[in-house]
Amino acid sequence: MRSLFHFAFNVTDLDIARQFYGGVLGCAEGRSTETWVDFDFFGHQLSLHLGTPFATAATGHVGDHLVPMPHFGLVLALPDWQAMAQRLTDAKIAFVLEPQLRFAGQSGEQWTMFFLDPFGNPIEVKGFQSLDTLYAT
Repeated sequence: MRSLFHFAFNVTDLDIARQFYGGVLGCAEGRSTETWVDFDFFGHQLSLHLGTPFATAATGHVGDHLVPMPHFGLVLALPDWQAMAQRLTDAKIAFVLEPQLRFAGQSGEQWTMFFLDPFGNPIEVKGFQSLDTLYAT
């Protein structure tokens, strides 16, 4: 079964959200009201609602790093991941975890980067040489 993912979360300013998700990340805007806006997040639906963003903490142990939890993100083919890393670097986005390779030479080898949206919501973007290895053990 093929499906799309929907994720709804809080932001404090819809105009700033539009600048970040639409402008920086390049997501197409969908429906909206005065209290929420939808984005096409690389084929998945994000619904950003006015409210208090969820609390996060660097408690996720991955390799030698602590990563922010909870977080959401994308899995991209490596060329798309590299383009996204460049886009974020060009936009001067501060990385929580700089773009880097992890699990080199192991099953599950991947490129990763973590950053925050303007409201403190953590986002991870992973890149794989082949998306067929995403669940490799």
